[in-house]
Amino acid sequence: RYATMALFFVAGMMYGSWGVHVPTVRDRFHLNPAMLSFALLAVAVGSIVAMATNAKWIARVGTRRACLTGGLAMSFAGMLILVVPMYWMLLAVLAAFGAAMATLDVAMNAEASAVEEALARPIMSSLHGVFSVGGMAGAVVGGAVLSWGMAPAVHLLLAGGLCALVLVVACPAVLPHVPHHERPDAGTPRVNRWRSSALWALGGIALIALVAEGAMYDWATVYMRDVVLSTPAVASAAYAAFSGGMAAARFAGDAVRARFGAPQLIMASASLACAGMIGALLLPYPVAALTGFTLMGLGLANMMPVLFAAAARVEGVHAAEGLAHVAGLAYFGLLLGPVVIGGVTQMTSLPLGLSVVALCAALVAITGPRVLRWLKI
Repeated sequence: RYATMALFFVAGMMYGSWGVHVPTVRDRFHLNPAMLSFALLAVAVGSIVAMATNAKWIARVGTRRACLTGGLAMSFAGMLILVVPMYWMLLAVLAAFGAAMATLDVAMNAEASAVEEALARPIMSSLHGVFSVGGMAGAVVGGAVLSWGMAPAVHLLLAGGLCALVLVVACPAVLPHVPHHERPDAGTPRVNRWRSSALWALGGIALIALVAEGAMYDWATVYMRDVVLSTPAVASAAYAAFSGGMAAARFAGDAVRARFGAPQLIMASASLACAGMIGALLLPYPVAALTGFTLMGLGLANMMPVLFAAAARVEGVHAAEGLAHVAGLAYFGLLLGPVVIGGVTQMTSLPLGLSVVALCAALVAITGPRVLRWLKI
């Protein structure tokens, strides 16, 4: 369990460390908004391609080797981001960074599911909470060392080196292979993940949930500035309120799931997110909006941990393949969310655009528990 916690922490730390340097990348390569968007898209494309193609390899070589390989590749690619001299090389490195992070993401979640099953109690939400803490630590430390005058390239080299060191130390304690339900002696036939109605159902819920989450990351601050008319300092607190709510709820989610069950946790969480978004839209005042965004974070926090845990337990499908399927669809939702909100906002207004977030949360509250009960999870 501690080794798995270390994997989640360094994955979040490396992603947070990279996030600090998005403006650095823009300035170093003199990118206009379109070129910068294309660079960020390279990370997402690399992630989605890896999730579509690497699942069988992860299932074959085992969790330990996949975590070490994906993690070291992520560290090395992260160290190169501010070293490569040309834009096309940057795109290649960012795509490799996204692919390596996705490989580690699937492998460590498969490992987390196996550890959770061995412990016979939920731990997935707290592990995702550790990922959130790692992301915040990477961003905070990155901002601090840059303010002290450290060269951005040196910061990423140090972050990548630390990540690689932790991986080498932790991975010997990682399970070599994760248990799954496709063994012939279990009497359960192997199922092609692309034909699994259970995985498509879980993936559809994950996509809807991540549409809401992706929209919050990109549009919460804009709502505070343009609709609430708050100061820049207060507007920036919107992201902090949402992220803080997510981190807090993830550390509490395991106990709630153990006490009441996954369907009840999903229904309560999605309902809370829906209520928070509606409150923020109906009461466009700083305190009310920040409270609503905090409730959104609390509500959305446990969506992915619960859905990933369910995907790893679908009968007849290896845990890594089930996780890759659901996570891949979730990534599409993360990319789709800001675009959908932007399109609706362009045609109507930002409050109506963000009402899509409340609608997504309501859909998850209605459909999520039914799917989990159908799967007997």
